[in-house]
Amino acid sequence: MKRSILNKILAAGIVLLMFSCKAKKQLVQANVNPPAVKDSAVAASVKTDNGKTEKLAAIQNRQINFQTFSGKARTRLEIDGKGYDVTLNIRIQKNKQIWVSITAIAGIEVARALITPDSIKIINKLQSVYLKKPFSYVYQYTGRQINYGTVEAIVVGNAVPEFINADAQVSSNGNNTIISGILNELAYQTTFSAELKVASLRLSNQRSAQKLDVNNSSFIQADNRILPSVIAISSAAGQNSFKADLHYIKTEFDQTVDAPFKEPKNYTLIN
Repeated sequence: MKRSILNKILAAGIVLLMFSCKAKKQLVQANVNPPAVKDSAVAASVKTDNGKTEKLAAIQNRQINFQTFSGKARTRLEIDGKGYDVTLNIRIQKNKQIWVSITAIAGIEVARALITPDSIKIINKLQSVYLKKPFSYVYQYTGRQINYGTVEAIVVGNAVPEFINADAQVSSNGNNTIISGILNELAYQTTFSAELKVASLRLSNQRSAQKLDVNNSSFIQADNRILPSVIAISSAAGQNSFKADLHYIKTEFDQTVDAPFKEPKNYTLIN
């Protein structure tokens, strides 16, 4: 695999940690309208709530609570008009770290990464090099408003916490709820389905020419939790752009997870 192609796949793989999910038993296909809410308390709140505070509280009540998450996703990347098939193995310890292994042809692991609230580390096994950067390294692909908590939220299909705030605008489109606003030059719009699960996310920063679109087209149930299934991603930041489709074939919550990562002594540290 050529160096330029591998580097692009590694970069895209890191960005993909910010937007995943498919697995297990499929519940809904297409559109942004999952089945009707079965939780009577939440359903009643949504039905009678005409105020923003109550609506935001109802959305918060539908977020996924977890301590650990692990998933395996078959992923199709489109970079510079060419397609690549990779597999991502993702493991999360909430508020602590996100571990990912990227495999390519014949299931060979080509890279491993570890993201913490403060840092990003990547091992490139094909070229015997590794990268060690502060978390701000992701800003070249996203924006300065993205933090570690944002990454965790998007990976499991939760709303980005900073966007559920008293200054946000709340509106309706049929059965869907839309929350939008601007946070430190970042324009955001989150569309929630009838079940108040994230159906789509739009982020843009005109000043820095950054844009991200995430679409959740169906949902699945895993360990008594409902999370996004099929994810379509389109991202552009300056000269960096890509599209990706993720399909999880396995997901688990609150199981013991292992995150092996050791900086190789015989590898070259690169910038």
